[in-house]
Amino acid sequence: MKNLIGTYRLQPERFMAFIPNPFPPKLDNLPITIIQKHTEAVRLLGKLDGITQILPDKDCFLEMFVRKDASSSSQIEGTRATMIDAIEALNVDKSSNIPSDVDDILHYIDALNYGLTRAVDFPFTLRFIKELHSKLMVGARSTHHAYPGEFRSTQNWIGGTRPDNARFVPPPVSEMVSAMNDFENFIHDDKDFMPLIKAALLHAQFETIHPFVDGNGRTGRMIVTMYLWHKNFLESPVLYLSAYFKRHQEIYYEKLDSYHNDKSDVSGWIDFFLDGIIDIAKESIATCREIMSLREQDMHKLASLGKGSAESTMKVLKELYRIPTVGVSDIAKWTGFTQRGADKVIERLEKMGILEPLNPNENYARKFIYKKYVNLFFDKNNTR
Repeated sequence: MKNLIGTYRLQPERFMAFIPNPFPPKLDNLPITIIQKHTEAVRLLGKLDGITQILPDKDCFLEMFVRKDASSSSQIEGTRATMIDAIEALNVDKSSNIPSDVDDILHYIDALNYGLTRAVDFPFTLRFIKELHSKLMVGARSTHHAYPGEFRSTQNWIGGTRPDNARFVPPPVSEMVSAMNDFENFIHDDKDFMPLIKAALLHAQFETIHPFVDGNGRTGRMIVTMYLWHKNFLESPVLYLSAYFKRHQEIYYEKLDSYHNDKSDVSGWIDFFLDGIIDIAKESIATCREIMSLREQDMHKLASLGKGSAESTMKVLKELYRIPTVGVSDIAKWTGFTQRGADKVIERLEKMGILEPLNPNENYARKFIYKKYVNLFFDKNNTR
């Protein structure tokens, strides 16, 4: 499958840039293994959608999947902050001095949530993608001159210090505009391509075109979920591939490079992408089951309390599904209790093994974490 995606062409400034062919490519005779993986991936997505629908307090749990994706996607770009850092920051005034890498994750969360809401009644167009990028980049503290929501008007490159020593040079601006028009047309052309193979091509092609000055990787990973959600392929937006890409980051970059290199290994990229959907779907199904099991265990513990204590503690437990790191002031806000009453709720939850100190060595302004719950969302094959 040679030269399916484009060619390299010498530019007047004496560097080689990638010029995309008309998109999409013709994929004749895909290996039978890819067709089989697509069938398996579709089956698992249906199974995931089914179990998601029976989750109690579903919206709270879906927010945790979004935060996991936000932290993983940002870590691919070099962010050191974790999902717990981001969750803690959600309860902080945004005017506070939030570290820039945590701020990146919060912007990703805002952009993803915006896109999921916007996609309900707005077409998946280049304008929609620009809006996602704008939400991701406006006010972000670790990005400069990103031109939020605007396609680039200058040449960019990946790796190196300038285009002539870069690892990859995306299309010049004029070819970029044409390539993005092809990209948009492909989004709405439902002929010939199986949906998950189409999602794979959309992500790889977007990263190849690299239409923004900054934020292309994060925006491109959001596009995968947005496409499946917008096309009603997922009833609940619960499939996020960033953890898989982060876990296999070197292979991820290698496969994206191979997609547009001289040999144009499109099938190799699709195969890797489908493996990701299968892996993440299986993990998400397991996580949903674990959520229901943990919830049942903790509800059973609350049943042993007196009526008044059970009601207030239940109110706190439901809030913990949304924000699983908490301080006394948070409990007071959720329940209307005084500080002393909020302290008693925390003591009760500690004794039950639901809450534990986030930092055991701290004595003042202590924070607590619903650790068993948060642990369900950690990448089982990687660090936080």
